[in-house]
Parts: sequence; C-alpha cells; structure tokens
Amino acid sequence: MVSMPDPYGIARSIARPVLDRLGYRRDHWTRAVMYSECFRLLAPLNVSAMDAMEISGGYPWSSIQFRSFTQTSYPDFDICTDTLEATFDIIIADQVFEHVLWPYRAAKNVYSMLRPNGYFLILTPFLIRVHNTPVDCSRWTEVGLAHLLAESGFALDRTITGSWGNAACVRAHLRTKEHWLPAAWPWLRSLRNDPAFPVTVWALSQK
Repeated sequence: MVSMPDPYGIARSIARPVLDRLGYRRDHWTRAVMYSECFRLLAPLNVSAMDAMEISGGYPWSSIQFRSFTQTSYPDFDICTDTLEATFDIIIADQVFEHVLWPYRAAKNVYSMLRPNGYFLILTPFLIRVHNTPVDCSRWTEVGLAHLLAESGFALDRTITGSWGNAACVRAHLRTKEHWLPAAWPWLRSLRNDPAFPVTVWALSQK
C-alpha cells in the first residue's frame, strides 16, 4: 500500500522558515515565560562550577554549561523512594512533582542529595488539565510550593517563587484536545501575567 504524503507536514515544512523570519515563537505558550524567568534566576549562579542533576533530564536544562549534568528518568527513577549516592550543587525537577504520589518524600530526597548551599529548582503546572504520566496528583500555588519545600527542610527565607498565566491561556488549554498548546505566538497570544490565573509555578530554593 502506497503511503500518501502528509499535506499538513508539507505545509508546516514550507511555513516554518517564513514564520521564523517573522518572529514566530516555537516555545510552548504555557512555558515561554516560565523558562525565561527560571533562566534569569540561574544567571547569577556560577553554573560552570556546578554539578547538576535533573529528574527526567533533557531540554532545555541539558543545554546549560554545567560542570556535569546527570539525567534520571521518572518514573523509572522514582524520586519518592530512590536517591543516588552522588550529591549535587543543583537539582532540577521540571514538570515532575505533579505526578509523584508522595511529594514531601520526594522533596526530602532532593534535599538529601544536595550539597551544603545547593539549589533546588522546581517547576510545576497549576491551572492546567489533568495529564497522567503515569498519574497526576497535585497542584501548588506559589505559597503552597514554598511551604512544601519548607516542610522538606528548605528555609522559607531562602526560597524564591514565581508564577505565570492568564485567563486566555487557561481557556485555550481547556479547549484543545492535545496536552500541548501550540507554540507561543506573540501576535495573537498574550504573554501578560495575571496572578489570578497561574498556569505555571516555580521555585528556586537554597539548602
């Protein structure tokens, strides 16, 4: 049976160079500001001297020039029960903690693998649809996330939190059948932040 060419794929391949020239944003609308702000938080740190670990490692964190970068894969590596013998200067959990069954245990395990004065960067969704990978359990506001970390050993006064979202992004995500929204498109989709509609929440905490 002869496979027919995908007209949508052909159209995308033609359109992409044109859209790139016009400033089309390929990063996901739900994550565009989140990643920008988290990279800003890391900017003052001497990352080239830091040994990093990510729980479910990958882009964009593997692109940072850490001294070393260790990747794990959740749920095969279950941060609720598993730890590594190594210790790290920074541990990153990007879109993971909403899926763990025991988030306090997970955060305590992160704390145990950090060196003195090490950092934990955690990024989670809030006003976003349930997405089971393999399960979906929890959501936190900025205040809730800070206190989750505090109950796990991190000091409140050494934790910086942030969030981003707006009503349009929430509505779009609820309407689409796909988990991922289309890429951020500044011409049609606002990156304005409305604190009443946090789509994503993050925190950087120092041990």
